[in-house]
Amino acid sequence: MERGHAVLADAVATYARALGERLVAAYALGSLAHGGFSPLVSDVDLALILADPLHPTDSARIASVAWGLKAKGSALYDRLSVFWGTPSSLVGRMPGGRFPPLDRLDLLEHGRLLRGEDVRSGLVPPSRDELLVAGALFALEYLAGLVVGPSHELSTVSEDAVKEIRRPELLLAQGIRRLTKLVLFPVRFLFTAETGRVGTNDEAVDYYLAADAPPSAALVAAAFAWRTAPPEKDGAVLSLLEAGMVPLYLHYIDDQRARLAALGRHDLVEAFGQWRRRLLQ
Repeated sequence: MERGHAVLADAVATYARALGERLVAAYALGSLAHGGFSPLVSDVDLALILADPLHPTDSARIASVAWGLKAKGSALYDRLSVFWGTPSSLVGRMPGGRFPPLDRLDLLEHGRLLRGEDVRSGLVPPSRDELLVAGALFALEYLAGLVVGPSHELSTVSEDAVKEIRRPELLLAQGIRRLTKLVLFPVRFLFTAETGRVGTNDEAVDYYLAADAPPSAALVAAAFAWRTAPPEKDGAVLSLLEAGMVPLYLHYIDDQRARLAALGRHDLVEAFGQWRRRLLQ
C-alpha cells in the first residue's frame, strides 16, 4: 500500500509541474482509494481534473507525462492509469478527456482528494443503463477482443483472452495479475449491473458468493485470495480454471445479454452471442 501511495504522490507532483495552474484537483481512484490494494496485481489509478476549457494539447501532454513516469521501471509505475477531464467534460457539456462512466462513478463514490479543491459537488452519477453499456463495451474489447463501431459494426481485434478462457494453461502462463483479472472482471461487472455501484473486488466477490449456487464459486473465492497470496501449486490452479472459467463466463454473458436486450441494444446482444459461440467452439 505504501509503495502505491508513493507512486501516486510522485505522479501528482509531476503532473502539477507539467500542468501548472490548469490542474484543479487530483484524486486517488481504485483500490488505493477504497481499499483492497495488492502490490502484486492492482493498478495505480489517478484522476486529474483540469480547468476549462479543454486544450487541443491536453491529451498529448498527459500521455507524455504518463509515459515518463512508466519509464521509471518499477511494476507499480508501469501500472499507472490516468483518468482526466474538466468539469465541463465530466458533466457532458463538451466531449474530450478520458473518464469512462465506471471510473466517473468511482470518482464520485470513492475518490480521495490528493491535491487542489474538491470539484465533485456538481457531478451527476452515471445511470445504471450507462454503466451497463459502458461495462459491456469494455468487456467486449478487453475480454472478447471485439470492437463495436459507431455504426454498430463488429470487428475482431484480438482472440488472446478468448483463448486464455478456453485453454487455462495459456492463462496460467500469463501470471497471477492477468489470471485474477480475467476471473474477477465478470464478477465485478455483474455486481455493478445489479447494484449500480462500483464493483470493488471484495464487495463484488462477497455479493457473488452469497447468491444461490453461483457458477464457479470455488474459482472466484480462490482468485480473490490469490491477489494477496499467490498459489504455490500450478496443478491445483489449473484444475480450478479448467472447471470454472467457461461456466463463469457463460453465466456472465447470459446475464448481460438479458439486460442489454431489455435496453434494446440488440447490437451488443449479438456481440455477446458471438463471444458465447466462440467460447463453446
